[in-house]
Amino acid sequence: MRRASAIEKETEEITTVKDLTAVFESLASTQVAKVKTKVELSKSFFELLWKRYSSIRVDPATRITNRALGDKDARQVFVVISAEAGLSGDIDQRLVGTMQKDYDPGTTDIIVLGSHGASQLSQRGISYVRFFKIPESDEYIDVTPVIEALKPYTKIVVYYEEYVSLGVQNIRSIDLISSVRDMSENADEDTMTAEDTIFEPSLDDIADEMEVTMMRLALSQTILESSLAQSASRFNAMAVAKKRANELIGDFMLEFHRAKRSESDRRLREVLISLKKKRKAAGEAQ
Repeated sequence: MRRASAIEKETEEITTVKDLTAVFESLASTQVAKVKTKVELSKSFFELLWKRYSSIRVDPATRITNRALGDKDARQVFVVISAEAGLSGDIDQRLVGTMQKDYDPGTTDIIVLGSHGASQLSQRGISYVRFFKIPESDEYIDVTPVIEALKPYTKIVVYYEEYVSLGVQNIRSIDLISSVRDMSENADEDTMTAEDTIFEPSLDDIADEMEVTMMRLALSQTILESSLAQSASRFNAMAVAKKRANELIGDFMLEFHRAKRSESDRRLREVLISLKKKRKAAGEAQ
């Protein structure tokens, strides 16, 4: 059996870990509330912009930043949105695993956002063409460099983590271009055309700018969604870690008390043996 002092030292270390997990759990909970508000605002703004865009009558076959339909020989790109660091449970592993099922290196490039996702890809031997750091959600999310990197591709599939509830986070994927193109095909009847409205500088220029803005918003929104899911997953991971630490502390305290009793019993036996020896020695002396 281990000494009580050694058990006491390990208990103190586990208590420190428990206190740290409680801090991280609290921070993750605060971040969930903060990012959730940003996600809701982003969705509202996107819907408002979409209403304006859908009122313009454009040809969906030649719109969406002038990408052509049906180019089967063109390479597609997977955009993987992960976390910048660990401590978020297994959500990034699930993300990369889901993407890997659809990945064909012969037809697909990968652009990864977040150092944790890049690490997961490297561990699986999957190469990527570009890497971007995830911007802090407290700041303005500038995805312009990512949008520039996506311009050569006619098909863009974004893999990200979706917040369902504090206890549930799913892995989702969307076709960024097709999603916007499909919405343009379902435009409302009350629309504006170049025949009945004067556009400055031109209808195409306005549509181009709005489409790029919507792609930026859509990508920014998936980054916020991923950040929200990662914060929730981090909260759950820290809650589990804190629960496990409490269980370990309970086990160590039980072992500590047993060790203390054992040491006390051993000292008592040593005292009794010593007294017995002294009595025996005194009896022999008489």
